[in-house]
Amino acid sequence: MNAPAPRPASWPVPTLNAREGALWIEDLPLAEIAARFGTPTYVYSKAALEAAFGAWQQALAGRRALVCYAVKANSNLGILSVFARLGAGFDIVSGGELARVLAAGGRADKVVFSGVGKTRAEMRQALEAGIRCFNVESAAELEHLNAVAGELDQRAPIALRVNPDVDPKTHPYISTGLKGNKFGVAFADALALYRRAAALPNLRISGVACHIGSQLLDPAPMAEAAQKLRDLVDRLAAEGIVLEHIDLGGGLGIRYRDETPPAVADYLAPLLAVFDGRSEELCFEPGRSLVGNAGLLLTRIEYLKPGETKNFAIVDAAMNDLARPALYDAWHEVVEVNPHAGAAVEYDIVGPICESGDFLARARTLAVTEGDLLAILSAGAYGMTMSSNYNTRPRAAEVIVDGDQAHAVRQRETVAELFAAERTLP
Repeated sequence: MNAPAPRPASWPVPTLNAREGALWIEDLPLAEIAARFGTPTYVYSKAALEAAFGAWQQALAGRRALVCYAVKANSNLGILSVFARLGAGFDIVSGGELARVLAAGGRADKVVFSGVGKTRAEMRQALEAGIRCFNVESAAELEHLNAVAGELDQRAPIALRVNPDVDPKTHPYISTGLKGNKFGVAFADALALYRRAAALPNLRISGVACHIGSQLLDPAPMAEAAQKLRDLVDRLAAEGIVLEHIDLGGGLGIRYRDETPPAVADYLAPLLAVFDGRSEELCFEPGRSLVGNAGLLLTRIEYLKPGETKNFAIVDAAMNDLARPALYDAWHEVVEVNPHAGAAVEYDIVGPICESGDFLARARTLAVTEGDLLAILSAGAYGMTMSSNYNTRPRAAEVIVDGDQAHAVRQRETVAELFAAERTLP
């Protein structure tokens, strides 16, 4: 007899629910998705995507503002098309991401191009597409962009990404606004660089940008950075450099385990207060907060392997599918898809890759048998986009659930596809 599934209130994925002793997402059983599409498979909820974006829109209602989804969090065309239809802009960090946005129906004039290493080819591609703005991250980039724009007889719209040296109190790998980070230009150099940009004939100054890090759980550091930006904007205006927009980045965190991230409106309130009564458009670049808890990774247990000091549940997903645990020692909640009665045992959940770092979760108490399905939650952000083909493993399928319908938005790769572009020596 099936045991009842855990209470939905315990799950960070909002559209996950328990019915008939099993896990469903929206109105579809996860077991049915596994039977149809196989495992491992990323599963996303369209309703959760729409609700997450709606929270940003509602919090910014009445403001002159644009929400640009950070494509690096999850760049699947199906995900991008959902946000494009909702009127989102997009924050990109490569020419490939720009191509994805356009293929998914996104508007180029709502695209901001961030990143420290834009190539001349990418600059040309973005200028020809007619993007909204380049977030410039170095003095050298200013010169390169001016040259490329001149070759096209254009004026490139730019904002300087300013590094405010504010500690975001997050994981060091996803902190981006400190002096030692590679991103942005030093706050002390910003005024001189804006003067230089104003003197270059093929650039048009549009705004200023700032992004201090990801998985932020406290709005105070970002509010501090916003105040620094406001002061810089006023100093620029005094010199006749008037900005059209202020880009405050993204970074709002989500709950993976026991975090208590603020609601979008509560996170934005102190930032918006800094700019009350001003005319500049405000731009935001959320990624994780839009997709992280809209998705999960569905995987099947291949073997249970008891040991002297640890027990292992070996699943068909691996670190190539979800790198965050190996990379950041990140926590993802793991839930039985079809819970059943039996003795609960503590397991490390590991994949088949030939690395000791190939784990998805450690020390999880589960009542499972071989062949059971597991849902690895909060996997919508930086899951598929960071996946690889290590050990010549085809990457997972991706599915978006809309009510009781499942749509394949990425077919599972085949091994033959992985080496189709390779050649043996003659």
